Amino acid sequence: MRLLIRSLAALLLILSLPLSAAPMHSQFLPPDDLTVRDAEPEQQQLLQVTDYSVVVGAQRQSNQQPIPVTSPLMIRLKGKSLNKGATITQVLVNFDGESKSLKKPVYDDKSKTLTLFYPQAQYRVIVDLLRNDTVYVQFLSYANGHIWADLHTGAVRSR
Repeated sequence: MRLLIRSLAALLLILSLPLSAAPMHSQFLPPDDLTVRDAEPEQQQLLQVTDYSVVVGAQRQSNQQPIPVTSPLMIRLKGKSLNKGATITQVLVNFDGESKSLKKPVYDDKSKTLTLFYPQAQYRVIVDLLRNDTVYVQFLSYANGHIWADLHTGAVRSR
């Protein structure tokens, strides 16, 4: 009887300890060689993608000379939030074929939209992931200003 009480007390103690605030999908983060993720994230948004649409636009601003013509390429992702406190409802994945550097990921709390920027060369890879696997979107922001965002699949068993 005494052993049962001690076991229950130990279990209650373990259950009362605060859980680590490590990101839910931290196994998908690259090594933190520069220790930019040495603290707990201030914000985490984790979304499981359920729907996507591809948008290929055409835009011509006629008030400028010479007249620039652009054709933006974007994927709009929708899904369900997976972590407590997450408010994300959609992700806009923009592809840039011209810039030498990409813009940082941006989460807009008002519209509950995460905007990601990838090189245009990554378009086919991302569409293949969306067609063939369960895809998650992760966004982490830290007090030191570091931001991490990714698209990843769950663990997939090789055939």
